[in-house]
Amino acid sequence: MSDTRRRVKVYTLNEDRQWDDRGTGHVSSTYVDRLKGMSLLVRAEADGSLLLESKINPNTAYQKQQDTLIVWSEAENYDLALSFQEKAGCDEIWEKICQVQGKDPSVEVTQDPIDESEEERFEEMPETSSLIDLPDCELGKLEEIADLVTSVLSSPIRREKLALALENEGYIKKLLQLFQTCENLDNTEGLHHLYEIIRGILFLNKATLFEVMFSDECIMDVVGCLEYDPALAQPKRHREFLTKTAKFKEVIPITDSELRQKIHQTYRVQYIQDVILPTPSVFEDNFLSTLTSFIFFNKVEIVSMLQEDEKFLSEVFAQLTDEATDDDKRRELVNFFKEFCAFSQTLQPQNRDAFFKTLANLGILPALEIVMGMDDLQVRAAATDIFSYLVEFSPSMVREFVMQEAQQSDDDILLINVVIEQMICDTDPELGGAVQLMGLLRTLIDPENMLATANKTEKSEFLNFFYNHCMQVLTAPLLANTSEDEPDKGDTAVTSKGSTICPDNYQTAQLLALILELLTFCVEHHTYHIKNYIMNKDLLRRVLILMNSKHTFLALCALRFMRRIIGLKDEFYNRYIIKGNLFEPVINALLDNGTRYNLLNSAIIELFEFIRVEDIKSLTAHIVENFYKALEPIEYVQTFKGLKTKYEQEKDRQSQKLNSVPSILRSNRFRRDARALDEDEELWFNEEEDEEGEAVVPPVEKSKAEDDFPDSYEKFMETKKAKESEDKENLLKRTSVGGFKFTFSHSGSSANGANTANSKSVAAQTPAAGSNGSSSKNISLTTTVASAKQGSLIGLVDYPDDEEEEEEEDTSPRKRPRLGS
Repeated sequence: MSDTRRRVKVYTLNEDRQWDDRGTGHVSSTYVDRLKGMSLLVRAEADGSLLLESKINPNTAYQKQQDTLIVWSEAENYDLALSFQEKAGCDEIWEKICQVQGKDPSVEVTQDPIDESEEERFEEMPETSSLIDLPDCELGKLEEIADLVTSVLSSPIRREKLALALENEGYIKKLLQLFQTCENLDNTEGLHHLYEIIRGILFLNKATLFEVMFSDECIMDVVGCLEYDPALAQPKRHREFLTKTAKFKEVIPITDSELRQKIHQTYRVQYIQDVILPTPSVFEDNFLSTLTSFIFFNKVEIVSMLQEDEKFLSEVFAQLTDEATDDDKRRELVNFFKEFCAFSQTLQPQNRDAFFKTLANLGILPALEIVMGMDDLQVRAAATDIFSYLVEFSPSMVREFVMQEAQQSDDDILLINVVIEQMICDTDPELGGAVQLMGLLRTLIDPENMLATANKTEKSEFLNFFYNHCMQVLTAPLLANTSEDEPDKGDTAVTSKGSTICPDNYQTAQLLALILELLTFCVEHHTYHIKNYIMNKDLLRRVLILMNSKHTFLALCALRFMRRIIGLKDEFYNRYIIKGNLFEPVINALLDNGTRYNLLNSAIIELFEFIRVEDIKSLTAHIVENFYKALEPIEYVQTFKGLKTKYEQEKDRQSQKLNSVPSILRSNRFRRDARALDEDEELWFNEEEDEEGEAVVPPVEKSKAEDDFPDSYEKFMETKKAKESEDKENLLKRTSVGGFKFTFSHSGSSANGANTANSKSVAAQTPAAGSNGSSSKNISLTTTVASAKQGSLIGLVDYPDDEEEEEEEDTSPRKRPRLGS
């Protein structure tokens, strides 16, 4: 449809007193049989669907505002508005409405809103009282006028009548002339009365009066009247602020005079609402609803006019990215875009979509990449605010840009890496900007807002990009501050093996806490991508060094990271933790905390309680075998005794399974060499996992003939007894004041060696507290009792998915499927 006169936007007023855009279409007035009367119909211009069907009710009060708006209420708390593209279309529909209601089209309101409490009284009022008689506009009558205006505010009918009288007699301009007279005469009493009068007129909530009061001719005098609040000893200087302090800066000259006037008017009216007028009480909440609507529609109009002026926006972008632009000019350009984006928040979703697409097409993201890397703090802060608007609106648009950019640019100048570097380099001691940027990064890497289509998966593509190009930048401060180098002098914390947190000051701790929060989010949402990264970088070991920080909140962040990993109950993570002996720094922190009852104590105990309740067998066995002697004195909770009980119950179950197997079957079972498992695991940890993160457990092979294994259960029992005696002699001797202390090794292989050396009889009655110092890797498989005495006893059965440490802890041989024929 080419007729732009009838082109309208349909708005409804929501519960928050904000206008919601229901769509754009073309309006017509026609008779509808179903509604039995003339009705307003609006059909969407996109598909012709019906946006609005509203019967013109003879008793409904329609209001015409700002020449292009028609507003009315169809039911309680349901307000509608039609915003016309052209004044001619608005006038045409207004005539139709007035024709149905029998009104003169020159009126701005077709009906007086009737309050139920006054309906009967209104019917009895004589027709001669249709208007309120206003006193003469003179200095001596100001008190009378003020009393009249104040008295009508409680009555909707009298408010309407007063508004009509003020409009018909041009009364407002006469009042403002009296204001100038009072100010010249220093008539304080008169100025106080004028304050009450102008404030009361604003509370009449009439758009037609606002158009007069907020015109260029009158608005500064209105502000002047509102300076003389009787409650203040001295008048405010609002006009001085608006004319001298507040400067209108044109980053690019605006040639459209109507646009300039609209910007000035909107700023001043917003100032009146936000600064000058007192916050309305509960009973006055609706008095300024039309003022809010006035500002809202002004902002929509400003954004639309700027958006349509492509020459203006193109010039702004050109200067913003031009290296020759001086810093002051660039700061003004960035602040303009910040304000522009803030105004866009008044738009409805479909209009905001078009707005941000326009910015994207003009190159807003490359421009932000330049300004976010500048030294000017104000420019960076404004650019961050603009970036937050873009991320909030469309994370996918930002992700698509950075992935395309990665094909043409180096990693260090990628937009996301620029954002990460700004987060890391935030100079604010409280890291306010870093916190904001961290929230934006989390939005960008959140799989919940990533799209999946038939042709591509945004989640897979973007996360591959992020972990290949950005993750090393994010974790750089963490790895740098948990190095194994010799500690420098200064504010440092040193671990038991010389690893240092440097510097261990509050700002660094805050930054590391933010990074850990983001990594914890990754553990919860990114599955195999973060799993590969943690294992390849041995990241958890570095994170747990932070358990030594003097800042308890940072130690808790490190603990929370480990807790999220264990909470996944993923055996690959469990093997990694066991192999690296990564419970050691946690238990050391618990022992160092002593008898203090604090958050750190509770958090550590909750970690072990989770393992107990969820019955994570591999971790339970590892904790009991290696640390129970140190944890046994802790009796104010039953967590550690519960772990010991779980451990022993599992041993009993395995023993019963073994005893239920006939000896003839047991003699034919076999088990691979312990060193084969150890070597395969070592190879697995040294290799990167495949893309899907589904590491494959090495297949069990028949590396030795079956006759190389013990061929009878009796012979096994002999070796068990020999091993028991040796275990008792080789228990770890720990000596420290008040308990145990472990040495935290920073080598995955050394930690694994310690665990491997923990090998003991499967039927041992007392769990070993440490290593016996010998490795099963160095012992060849034999069927003699002597081999068992050296700590490399070969059990009868095995599960393919079990960890080596699980094999060593059991009290009896376990049942396994036959692997050979």
